[in-house]
Amino acid sequence: MTAARGSVELEKVTKRFGATVAVDRLDLEILPGEFLSLLGPSGCGKTTTLRMLAGFEQPDEGWIRISGEFVQNVPAHKRDVNTVFQHYALFPHMTVAENVAYGLRQKREDRRTVRRKVGDALEMVKMTPLANRKPRQLSGGQQQRVALARALVNRPSVLLLDEPLGALDRKLRQEMQIELKLIQVEVGTTFVFVTHDQEEALSMSDRIAVMLDGHIEQLADPDTVYDQPVSAFVAGFIGQNNFFPGMTVDGGAGLQTEDCTFIAGRSAPGVVDGHGGIAAVRPEAIEVNAGEMSPGINRLEGVLAGASHLGDVIQFVVKTGDREVLSRRPRHSAPRLQPGQRVWCQWDESLVHLFPDTQTHLVLANPAEETAPA
Repeated sequence: MTAARGSVELEKVTKRFGATVAVDRLDLEILPGEFLSLLGPSGCGKTTTLRMLAGFEQPDEGWIRISGEFVQNVPAHKRDVNTVFQHYALFPHMTVAENVAYGLRQKREDRRTVRRKVGDALEMVKMTPLANRKPRQLSGGQQQRVALARALVNRPSVLLLDEPLGALDRKLRQEMQIELKLIQVEVGTTFVFVTHDQEEALSMSDRIAVMLDGHIEQLADPDTVYDQPVSAFVAGFIGQNNFFPGMTVDGGAGLQTEDCTFIAGRSAPGVVDGHGGIAAVRPEAIEVNAGEMSPGINRLEGVLAGASHLGDVIQFVVKTGDREVLSRRPRHSAPRLQPGQRVWCQWDESLVHLFPDTQTHLVLANPAEETAPA
């Protein structure tokens, strides 16, 4: 059966740089028309994977197919893909329209076709009124739109995006996330998007491949990756989590720490009763209240260290023993609390994830350190 245009398959792909294994026997199938993000920290192999798809690097082992065709040893300019980089590499002496037309003219398409395709591409990225400007006359976001139009004007089967929003400020980056997803839906092209920013991946992707040490730790839709992480690394890398190390109990369904007993709604493979484990509870799952309570399961007593306003939520930092616990509550329903006040943290067991302690070194020992109010 002929593979559909825009499909991507990697099987047992390995790439080494000297003694370093950048990508380790990677298996991945990307569906036609899908927006898939390769997400992970620096050095996880995501950019190397993208470069192998683009043809800038060749795998040492395994094979890659794009639209059903094997592409090993096919040079980059002969692959039916285009790449958008963080630094847009626009030609400074050319106008916006000339930059977008460059690839078409290299293919020697006739002037009428070039004019039509360039017009369509500029309209798609809302840059038609600026067609005669030079790159130096554009903002960063406008330059990003031009680079995107130039990459899409030839309608490649796959568009590869290597941290294309990294040079933009936060507000513009958030706006471009929306625009980029809308454009992808409109053109129906397969997008493979590399980022270390989990917010970008969660907001745009149909599926996310979370990478670590050259392999895929989890591949799923954003809701599943966020709500059902398969490892402590994924739980810590996607969003924020409070991590509590201890000893597993109740047949591996619970965790005992010095000051709390956790009953978990989900236990990951590898959790063994009577061994070291780590419980993860997201800040939005933790309620904070003042008043008299008694110690119990999934309940901790502490002192409110501070509170921060984060848009429509309030983030509480609670000091419990030698750790700090984060809680995020909607502004309209958050309790009125003062720093120094004794409070209780509690959460539902269905929102507790329990992992073996083999990845403790990969997660924050104290997630509140970077976000506690000054």
